[in-house]
Amino acid sequence: MQKALLCLLLLSLPVISDATATTEIHYKPLQPLLSGVTQQYPLLQQVLANPEPHRLQIIYTQIDRDADNKPTLIYYQYGLDNERYFYPASTVKLPIALLALEWLAEQNIAGLNSNTTMLTDAATDWQSAQADDPTALNGLPSIAQYIKKILLVSDNDGSNRLYELLGQDFINQRLAAKGLTNSMVNHRLSLPLTTEQNRQFNPVRFVDAKGKPLLTLPARSTQSHYTNLNNPTLGKAYIKDNELVKLPMDFTDKNRFSAADFDSVIKRIIFPQLFSQQQRFQIKPEDRDLVLRYMAMLPPDSTSPLYDAAQYPDNYSKFLLFGGKAQQLPPHIRIFNKAGWAYGHIIDGAYIVDLQQQVEFFITAVVYANENDILNDDLYQREEVAIPFLRELGQYLYQYELKRPRRYQPDLREVRRVTTLNTEID
Repeated sequence: MQKALLCLLLLSLPVISDATATTEIHYKPLQPLLSGVTQQYPLLQQVLANPEPHRLQIIYTQIDRDADNKPTLIYYQYGLDNERYFYPASTVKLPIALLALEWLAEQNIAGLNSNTTMLTDAATDWQSAQADDPTALNGLPSIAQYIKKILLVSDNDGSNRLYELLGQDFINQRLAAKGLTNSMVNHRLSLPLTTEQNRQFNPVRFVDAKGKPLLTLPARSTQSHYTNLNNPTLGKAYIKDNELVKLPMDFTDKNRFSAADFDSVIKRIIFPQLFSQQQRFQIKPEDRDLVLRYMAMLPPDSTSPLYDAAQYPDNYSKFLLFGGKAQQLPPHIRIFNKAGWAYGHIIDGAYIVDLQQQVEFFITAVVYANENDILNDDLYQREEVAIPFLRELGQYLYQYELKRPRRYQPDLREVRRVTTLNTEID
């Protein structure tokens, strides 16, 4: 009981944001670097010639190392606008996963770690329980297994379970405290729940191998209302209950995750040393390894879960550089990324590494591919425009990186370490 009360206190404590902790980023224009795009990159050329309908936002970041291998980041942007709303889709799963590990590190309870069995109960008839996980080796759910599925195939249920563990207050207060002020998480994904239902969170229990409770959280809720204050809308119309509503769709009560914040989250897990202590995700080294490993792992290399390579090929969700027709990734390439797609938006953010050529760089991109500007009609140009665009963007910048002079070659041993034998280790 004391442990449960302690956890409730931790979840409800207000978090104060220190604005001075946020490092100001100076972006260079990306347009001059893209001026060399030729017909070799037809979709990239097409979208750049008419970017406005695609609501294009790109952040490209060069990495220069010094003699001690310390990285310096040089930022470039195209169309970046923190005030321009886009639906972030599954990209919000990355900070949710990182915050779950941060919450876990704060509990300081013997036997409680990312592999500990996590049982989700139901306090209402609309909530669902989770007492097993057939995809796990031991058949039981855990934070680690949820994160693994989130990062490998963007599993919705895994993210929703971590959302229910943390609750809106913890998630949003922590994001704000880290300077991620254009981010907000206020609902589960792909579940037809009301705003009020999304403000209620399931009971959760952590138990040891013998079923003994280590930590118990009762059902919780929040009195706070996390909404988009500028009441963003998207599209000119949308489908609801099989009917066309001839109005823009309201996203006031939807998640928010700006391109700059998404890009910054990826950099905080790749290069935490470049951020202040307050800006970092305070997770254990072994949990950081877990995240990096599964950001880079390819679905066919997993054995628990075991994924059908036809449905989940190597390049599943690796849109930058390899998006499109199923193909294998070269063994010397590592892509640490998170992607998302919904409501015509395709988003990908990645740290891309070529171990053979000793090249490393970041790309984050958002593209809208919805020619008729109607939402929910499933007539998006995801395969025809968005994914080929992201592939060609990655390829173009990769070729640029291959030619870009570097005074010092990067030491990429950490990348090799976290992705060694990038297959399952049981």
